[in-house]
Amino acid sequence: MRPPRRIRLFLDSNVLTSGIVSQWGLDKATLSLCAAKLCRLVLAEVVRDEVEENLLLHAERLPALDADRLIEDYRRLIKLTHPELVPYPHAELVHSSRHLIRHVTDVPVLLSAVASKPDWLLTHNTKHFTAAVAQRTSLRIATPSQFFRELSVLLR
Repeated sequence: MRPPRRIRLFLDSNVLTSGIVSQWGLDKATLSLCAAKLCRLVLAEVVRDEVEENLLLHAERLPALDADRLIEDYRRLIKLTHPELVPYPHAELVHSSRHLIRHVTDVPVLLSAVASKPDWLLTHNTKHFTAAVAQRTSLRIATPSQFFRELSVLLR
C-alpha cells in the first residue's frame, strides 16, 4: 500500500520567518508539520533569500548565544524538512507578470508559487495575496490560521 501524498506547502517569508523566531504559534506548527514530514515544504529561492536576510537582521539584535541558536535552528529546519526548492523566475517573466499582484516585490514570490503548483500558499500578507490573486493564478492562498481550520475539517 502506497503512503498518502503529503500536502505541499509553499510558505511566504513572513510565515517562515515567524515560525523560526517564535516560541510557539501556528507558524511554528506549520514548520513542525514539515519537519515531521507530514507536509512537504516548498521553498522558493526568492523566499529563502528574504528569510535568511530577515534572520540575520533579527540575529543582530540578540545576544551572541541566542543569535547562534537562531541560525542553527534555521539550518536544522532546512535539514529536517529537505525542502523542494523552486528557482527564481526569469526577469522577463517577472516583468510581464506585473499585472498579477499589486506589490511589485511579490511578483517573483507569486510566480515561484505558480511554477511549483503547491496545495497551499500560506502567507500573512492578505493585503497583497488576495482572493483576486488566488483566482487569477488558481492558487489556494490562506493564512496559517485558515489552513489549520481547513486541516481540522479533514481530520474529523
